[in-house]
Amino acid sequence: MRTMTTATLVRPRIGAFTAESTFITRSFLHSIRDVESALMSVVLPVMLMLLFTWIFGNAIDPSGGYVDYVVPGIILLCAGFGASSTAMYVARDMTTGIIDRFRTMPLRAGAVLTGHVVASVLRNLFATGVVIAVALLVGFRPTATPLEWVAAIGLIALYILAITYLFAAIGLAASSPESASAYGFILLFLPYLSSAFVPVETLPDWLSWFAEHQPITPIIETIRSLLMGTPMGDAAWWAVGWCLLFIAVAAVWGAWLFRRKAGRR
Repeated sequence: MRTMTTATLVRPRIGAFTAESTFITRSFLHSIRDVESALMSVVLPVMLMLLFTWIFGNAIDPSGGYVDYVVPGIILLCAGFGASSTAMYVARDMTTGIIDRFRTMPLRAGAVLTGHVVASVLRNLFATGVVIAVALLVGFRPTATPLEWVAAIGLIALYILAITYLFAAIGLAASSPESASAYGFILLFLPYLSSAFVPVETLPDWLSWFAEHQPITPIIETIRSLLMGTPMGDAAWWAVGWCLLFIAVAAVWGAWLFRRKAGRR
């Protein structure tokens, strides 16, 4: 019988980013097959936009310009609904045993999370484009220059990345896909307590303070300023700062949870 050498026991290493690209493709294909979640991430924000524009819009703004006010908030709602599925996908991977199979392969342990996050960002950018297209059809008339459009899309992409990382970490912390969905509800509820649908000064005093200082409001106000030319003030700095803070916290928390649950260092 031939003696096994040390070389035969060493697992081959795959090329840089090969694992990441593989898991991005895997996550993207899974999301395409999950037709119901993909449709709801687009249909629900569009329905809310039509609801607020056609039913509540005239009562809130009789001039007919409410659609210009509400679209930035609807864009963030769309991002939240789309990113929430990431928590369920990650929780499913962590509870079905497939991570144990990945551990036997010569790849970076966190590549599976990278795949979920990048695929979700691409999905959400597409869904955001659909929402903006529908908004234009129902009367949304932005005044942004091409440079302002680029800045707005950049901020939207940064927010999508931030909230997707948060949902991925929630999926790691949850014990099941169902509980991951329930835990993420708080993040989905935040835009309703911001300046997304009405100015914060019209809210009760106690709620107005919270709405003004919570993370979603400066992000919405920055997008609104870039697209519609409203005053921005220091909202952009707060918007970028909150997004970067979300990414940093979620990345550290998610890495710790993944090492703890997957048993990889």
